[in-house]
Amino acid sequence: MKTKNTLIALLILFSLSAVSQPSCSIFPVNLTCEYLTNPSGLDVLHPRFSWTLKATDENKYGQRQTAYRIWVSGSRKAIDNNKGDMWDTGWVKSDKMQLIEYKGIPLLSDKNYYWKIAIKDENDNESGYSEVAEWSTGLFSRSEWTAKWIGSSQLFDYQKSNGNCNIDDPWLRKTFELREKPSKATLFVASVGYHEVYVNGKKIGENVLDPAVTDHTQRARYVAYDIADELKTGNNVIGLWLGTSWSIFAPYYTADKPRTPVVIAQADIYDKDHNKMVRIETNDTWKTRPSSNKLLGTWEMRNYGGEIQDANKEIKDWNVANFDDSEWNMATVYSPHLTLSAQQVEANNLFDEIHPVAIEERANGSYRVDMGVNFTGWTQIHVRGNPGDTIHFLFSEREQDEMTFNIHSAYIIGSTGEGTFRNRFNYSAGRWITIKGQKTKPKPEDIKGWMIRTNYKTATTFECSDPLQNWIYDRVRWTFENLSLGGYVVDCPHRERFGYGGDAHATSETGMFNYTLGAFYSKWLQDWRDVQGTESMVGNMNDPGWARKQVGSGRFLGNGVLPHSAPTYHGGGGPAWGGIVVTLPWLLYQHEGDIRILEENFDMIKKWLEFLDSHTQDNLLQRYGGQWDFLGDWLWPNATAEGMNNDKPETLCFNNCYRVYNLRTAAKIARVIGKTNEAEKWEHQAEASSKAIHNKFYNEEDHSYADKSMSNLAAALYGNVMPPDLRQTVMDRLEKEILVNRKGHIHVGITGGAMLFKVLREEGRDDLIYSMTSKTTYPSWGFMRENDATTIWEMWEKDLPGHSLLHSSYLYPGAWYIDGVAGIRRDPDIPGFKRFVIRIPNLNEMQISWAKADFDSPAGLIKSHWDCKGEKTSLSLTVPPNCEATVCFPDKKGTIIRENSGFARQMGKKDGYILFHVPAGKYEFSN
Repeated sequence: MKTKNTLIALLILFSLSAVSQPSCSIFPVNLTCEYLTNPSGLDVLHPRFSWTLKATDENKYGQRQTAYRIWVSGSRKAIDNNKGDMWDTGWVKSDKMQLIEYKGIPLLSDKNYYWKIAIKDENDNESGYSEVAEWSTGLFSRSEWTAKWIGSSQLFDYQKSNGNCNIDDPWLRKTFELREKPSKATLFVASVGYHEVYVNGKKIGENVLDPAVTDHTQRARYVAYDIADELKTGNNVIGLWLGTSWSIFAPYYTADKPRTPVVIAQADIYDKDHNKMVRIETNDTWKTRPSSNKLLGTWEMRNYGGEIQDANKEIKDWNVANFDDSEWNMATVYSPHLTLSAQQVEANNLFDEIHPVAIEERANGSYRVDMGVNFTGWTQIHVRGNPGDTIHFLFSEREQDEMTFNIHSAYIIGSTGEGTFRNRFNYSAGRWITIKGQKTKPKPEDIKGWMIRTNYKTATTFECSDPLQNWIYDRVRWTFENLSLGGYVVDCPHRERFGYGGDAHATSETGMFNYTLGAFYSKWLQDWRDVQGTESMVGNMNDPGWARKQVGSGRFLGNGVLPHSAPTYHGGGGPAWGGIVVTLPWLLYQHEGDIRILEENFDMIKKWLEFLDSHTQDNLLQRYGGQWDFLGDWLWPNATAEGMNNDKPETLCFNNCYRVYNLRTAAKIARVIGKTNEAEKWEHQAEASSKAIHNKFYNEEDHSYADKSMSNLAAALYGNVMPPDLRQTVMDRLEKEILVNRKGHIHVGITGGAMLFKVLREEGRDDLIYSMTSKTTYPSWGFMRENDATTIWEMWEKDLPGHSLLHSSYLYPGAWYIDGVAGIRRDPDIPGFKRFVIRIPNLNEMQISWAKADFDSPAGLIKSHWDCKGEKTSLSLTVPPNCEATVCFPDKKGTIIRENSGFARQMGKKDGYILFHVPAGKYEFSN
């Protein structure tokens, strides 16, 4: 009894003690490693950890982190016991919570690691432990790979293809025995071409179209699959299904690599005591045979095709352990010279199940299916007919066309008289599907589709009072999602599938302000580093000797030249295409606070600017390359009739202004990472070139540049090439060009539009942007809506043949809705949103009377909701813990601004706004 009473007394004492301890005002959440949540197979020796903070009482103010402590352990048991046997930082006095580099005991390959953190708040109270996060490592050294590259003996031959692939997608399998069910088994798989992994008949994972698209002249990315749960005591089998796809892409041709899908894979399998039982690896003991699936098309521009599935060749149990593979062939071993590295980006997944809105029976016996929306993705279609019938599926993004860009698939019916087509190693793009060869009308429930994209997280919601702006925002996001698959942004998903640098200017900030894309853009920048030194195009595209018409990726020059797309090499462009390698790292640094991204890409940036220097005379960039290598703006209204690819002064002016922007941006990057000599050199070059541009191209009579176009006005302001006292004059001239000369309409294309919107966003000219986004007549986004668009087009014109209605061209408003209309802006002096600006836009009530956005920034959730009715303006704002904001509230004469908390500190007035400084918390402002 005495023992029991003592125990009760101790429990009461402990309880009272716990209650009396001050509680921490914040708690760490959203733990990520290298931008990813619990990633698998990272090959980063010093990964970086990030988190955000949640207020324990959201009605309080000024919550801050003053210290953090990180524990990293090699076992779940140790981390649960609060032991950091790999790394224990101890308490670090710091408010940093983004991208903190691991500095513990060196990591080992193929290991699981666990981590958690605690923080201290503004009063030095401890938070307690966060949830446990984890990551696993890949293989850090090429010498750890003992597996061989294998595939089938079939080789693609373009001359024999006759427009369609002449090889089958192969199956590969390997059986083996285990003495017990394993505790751990990670299968690392890299392939040239897509792959699927099966263990004992079960497909591993929900990912599709693995791996991410990569420059296969240099690299293959491996994916880590946890297969332990599917393995068992006794006989087991691993099956690999390879898809031809990128393995035959002409720019990836190298003499050491076959034009056929190949794979390398290995797994160390551990028993319950964590001892290695066996290593499974691809080699010449694996078996292979052709599968029931085959690529249609030749995986080149305008002929990516689709896939044909033959039900008569299906083998139900090809991937189970007791299947008799004695009649199968031995795999062929190959020896490509490729760097193996981890796929450090989210995989592709299926989203947004899509169903038909109408099915029409046509006079020729075909059936026309309207899916209701233009989309990139997979379809599943159940068909009926006679055994051996071939059912064709033709995809189109234009109602009047049966098929666009040769996107089509097919299914051969087996002995049952029915079957189901479903994509596996290709994807379609379009809204309408024409079904040919089926005798009976399909039912709506027979058909469904899914959009495919890289599985990044959505960061933002936005809505405002103007229905047209909401439509543009929604369609811009839908278009971006349908273009961002494979770890880069394609220009269009059907005709080209190239990762153009010029188009990246039109999409990157829209992406960053609406999704979590740190890993996505880091991967894409690695692609750009891989392709540097290789020409994009050689000569005239109509010349029979054009270097990449069938095979090859242009001449390798080994200098700083960049092709116009990555990782795909192909396509035309100009300095603003390769120049994304300067702009994108800087934007990512501003958005995420990522200094490593500047360091990793600095050599590429330096080589690129040296390449441009080699084509500079008297401080002016000269035209270089072939016919398609020095483009300026692209696809402005009526551009095809006026001629875009030209040697006129406007192109020289445009590209020289862009070069100056590259120089100024590179100098900022150099300053951040301590490269003072380069910074001073580039700053000097920028000033000298600005003077040369202004002297040559400035039109003093009306304060314009070159051809007086909107694009060159934007480019001049973007590069800031004019003397400082003329900048406002040139801005006024741009305003006149928009409002008077173009009657409020936009008159730029892809790169010019990206520059225009960037300039206007930074200048706070929301009124000018609204003028262009509010129009419903040609050219405008509203014109697209008036013409039943469900995606953003490639051109301002709808019906010009050969052009896409699902394209990256004009997605630049997507960033403005967040940092302009909702007013959530980066602070140029503090990257990563730890400090940011909230600015109610320069719009009147008749334009937009309210807007709201929730933005899950890298530093935490920011909420902005403003409302303007008559003379009364109100703002609701949430500043996340450990952050601060500058609020810019309109300064209307004779009004007094009220604020609910008393924590807002007035800082003065600027540019028609009253400025307040606010720490973390929820705020209500009104006049």
